[in-house]
Amino acid sequence: MKVDFHAVNFSIDKKLINFIQDKMDKLDRVYDKVVYSDVFLKLDNTSTKENKIVELKVHVPGDSIIVKKQGKSFEEGADLAISSIERVLIKRKEKIK
Repeated sequence: MKVDFHAVNFSIDKKLINFIQDKMDKLDRVYDKVVYSDVFLKLDNTSTKENKIVELKVHVPGDSIIVKKQGKSFEEGADLAISSIERVLIKRKEKIK
């Protein structure tokens, strides 16, 4: 799956890119009609520890699914966002059948 990464005001580590890419590739097993995805990584300017925001935008034929999650690390936020996208894609697949 083609995944475009966008980091707001910082540079992304290669390990983080590989981690998210591996997780996103597993979505093809759930729903094989995903065209491409955008991953936005942002840092929130708050004093809380959960200041990492991961926003996923998955493009499927005729629609885009957007999920935004916040966590203590980008890995945690990506896990939460990808599991949410996975649930939405499963529902979409069942609805089409």
